[in-house]
Amino acid sequence: MSGAPIRVLVVDDHAVVREGLRHVLSATEGFAVVGEAGTGADALALAEAQRPDVVLLDLTMPGMSGLAVAAELRRRVPDARILVLSMHEQDEYVLAAVRGGAHGYVLKDTDPAELRAAIRAVHAGDGYFSPAVAGRLSAAVRGEVATEAPHQRLERLTPREREVLALVAAGKTNRAIAAHLGLSPRTVESHRESLMKKLSLRSVADLTRFAVQAGLVAS
Repeated sequence: MSGAPIRVLVVDDHAVVREGLRHVLSATEGFAVVGEAGTGADALALAEAQRPDVVLLDLTMPGMSGLAVAAELRRRVPDARILVLSMHEQDEYVLAAVRGGAHGYVLKDTDPAELRAAIRAVHAGDGYFSPAVAGRLSAAVRGEVATEAPHQRLERLTPREREVLALVAAGKTNRAIAAHLGLSPRTVESHRESLMKKLSLRSVADLTRFAVQAGLVAS
């Protein structure tokens, strides 16, 4: 495999789990474990020092929870991608993780090949959810937004996100939007990702349809 390895920070309060994850990743070319942490405070310190590409994060830890760690990671190390590895598959855990900034969610009983695929996916800028939780998450999100009118959902967005949404719906590329707004293409990509997450949409076509319904652009 060519190119630099994906730099992973492993966060779990059980040493035996951390050791197993390190073995799973180190045994395959293309991954490098740059640190291990058993507490939220250690995880944040290591993340700031090592600047990992992906943080593999447990939710249930003593003291600072994984959800709180995820929120702080997004603030302190915004370029790091967060992949939750948890034993919990209930809707409320998955939704809370996504709202907290997680880019993916896999269960602890997942096989090593799927875990590596999940890490590669979130590192590439995609989301990844174990099949066991993906359907439940989708159903929960649909139920959450089904009764909201477009203008109510629009209120979730920042002024900048509304600008980006209107330009996406107008057919502009990330590069064109970046030039128009004086932003970097990476920043525009982050805004698009945030739009998808906040509006529970999955494609440019969905964004365009929503923008028309909300009155941001003409049909």
